[in-house]
Amino acid sequence: MTHDLPATLPRSLPPCSLIGAPTDIGAGARGASMGPEALRVAGLQAALELHGLQVLDRGNLSGPSNPWQPPVDGYRHLPEVVQWNRLVYGAVYAELQQGHLPILLGGDHSLGLGSISAVARHCAESGKKLRVLWLDAHADFNTSALTPSGNVHGMPVACLCGFGPAELTQLAHMPGGGPALHPSQIRQIGIRSVDAGEKRFVHEQGLEVFDMRAIDEVGMRQVMERALAGMDADTHLHVSFDVDFLDPDIAPGVGTTVPGGPTYREAQLCMEMIADSGRLASLDIVELNPALDVRNKTAVLAVDLVESLFGKSTLMRTRPF
Repeated sequence: MTHDLPATLPRSLPPCSLIGAPTDIGAGARGASMGPEALRVAGLQAALELHGLQVLDRGNLSGPSNPWQPPVDGYRHLPEVVQWNRLVYGAVYAELQQGHLPILLGGDHSLGLGSISAVARHCAESGKKLRVLWLDAHADFNTSALTPSGNVHGMPVACLCGFGPAELTQLAHMPGGGPALHPSQIRQIGIRSVDAGEKRFVHEQGLEVFDMRAIDEVGMRQVMERALAGMDADTHLHVSFDVDFLDPDIAPGVGTTVPGGPTYREAQLCMEMIADSGRLASLDIVELNPALDVRNKTAVLAVDLVESLFGKSTLMRTRPF
């Protein structure tokens, strides 16, 4: 016999603020600029409200258009990337200052620079410890010296750790002038596509990476237990969810598909365990590309998984195994 379980998390969550950033300025393919609207069409706000959350849709930020130019000095569209990330930084920081839980609707993953920089500054000012879960097929730890493409969506983690142009590495304006993040604050999950030079750099900096082999070997449950270990009531958990984290068989609507990603059930378990931690305090949803999707199925799946982040559960038992 089963018992009814609460549909929402037992803790009281703050209002959630949706912030659209409709740009593909840092990407190598066009189309992620349509991501925010695809998530809205897939019913993100209504889905979260069903779980008792107050949701404020702040609309879309308005930034420079994508000039679609080749790299200059190792970076594509650096002035425009900087402008977009300053806009994201300001919007996310303002929501955190109001006690809200910001949800960035991307847009490509270069926007994680602005979002996480704002979170890092907020944590420094409020005395919170910061943990970042980077759910992605890619490590995004490239620099202009390591990648010929110059696409900044492959560089945000490196920039957050202080490797890149000053306009991006100093975006957080951290006390003491350091970078927004130390590699020890990041846990990367689902990684399966890393350039050779990038791989060496990741190892040199000591990032904790749970690649797909780790998930294959020990399972998603143990990976998530390790990734979430050590958090407490003073920890702000930021989840940066690149939709290409998922296997392209279930999520084709991304610009950089990499076979062999998490299955639907593995992804659900990942999200449910994050929800169980009770620490989620900010979120990015990025790299959704409706131009490459099939009947918006990837956006619908993303909304389904985000629901799980906020407490939706398939759980039929009343106590853990």
